[in-house]
Amino acid sequence: MRVGLILPLGDEPGPGVPATFSDICAMAQDAESGGLDSVWVYDHLLSAEGDGPVRGTWEAWSVLSALAATTRRVQLGTLVSCTTFRHPAVLAKMAHTAAEISGDRLILGLGAGWHEPEYQAFGFPFDHRVDRFAESIEITATLLRDGKATAAGRYYQVHDAPLLPVRPSGARVPLLVGCAGGERMMALTARFADAWNGAWFGTPGEKFFERRSALFAACEAAGRDPATIDITVGMIMGGSAPAGAGQRRRGRAGAGPLA
Repeated sequence: MRVGLILPLGDEPGPGVPATFSDICAMAQDAESGGLDSVWVYDHLLSAEGDGPVRGTWEAWSVLSALAATTRRVQLGTLVSCTTFRHPAVLAKMAHTAAEISGDRLILGLGAGWHEPEYQAFGFPFDHRVDRFAESIEITATLLRDGKATAAGRYYQVHDAPLLPVRPSGARVPLLVGCAGGERMMALTARFADAWNGAWFGTPGEKFFERRSALFAACEAAGRDPATIDITVGMIMGGSAPAGAGQRRRGRAGAGPLA
C-alpha cells in the first residue's frame, strides 16, 4: 500500500497550517523526505458554507507545476481537478506539460465538481455536470493517449487538436476519477480511468465497500477486468470532519496503489 498527503492550499487558517506557497512547498518536501509516496492538490476556487466566511485557495495547477519542479521523487496528483473549470483540451495540455516538468510523476485526477458557490462566483455553469464531465474526460483521455482528438459535443468541441510537443519519454499520464458512486460516473470510470478514488472516509467501512461494488459492476458491464483499475481511498485522519468546505480538507490522506 502507498500513502500520500493532500496539501493545504491557503484557505485553512490554523496553527501550523501552511498558507503561503513557500510553506506549502516545504510541507511537500517534508512529505517526500519523510517517505510518503505522493502529494496531492485539490481544485477549488473558493469555499463558502452557510453564513461562514468565504475563503479562497491558490490555483491548483499553478501550485502543482511549481511542486513538480521543486520535488524529486513523490508522485504528484490532483484530487481532483474539476473538469468544468477548464476546456478539456487545455486541461490535457496542462497535464502533458506538468508531467514533463515532473519527470513522469503526475497522476491526473478528474471530477465533475460539486461546490455550487464557486460556480456562481466565477460564472461557470452548474447544470448537466455529468453530461459535461462525460464529454470532457473523453477529449482529455483521447488527447493524452492518442496525441490527437476530434469531437463535436454539445458542450465541448475540438478539431484535429494535437498534443504537442511530443514528450521524449513517451510515457502516458494515468487518469484517476473521483466520484461518489453514481451509476453514470462509475460507467465513465470503467471506460476511461486507470484508478478510482472513493472518499471521504474514516476507517473504511460499509460505505466504501458499497461504492467499490458499484465500480466492479460498472467494469463488468463495460467488459473490463476490475483488477486493471487501481483502487485509492481518501481518508480523514485524526477524527471526524468538522463543518465547512475548507475545514473538511484538513488532515486528509490518500491510500492505495497510486495514492
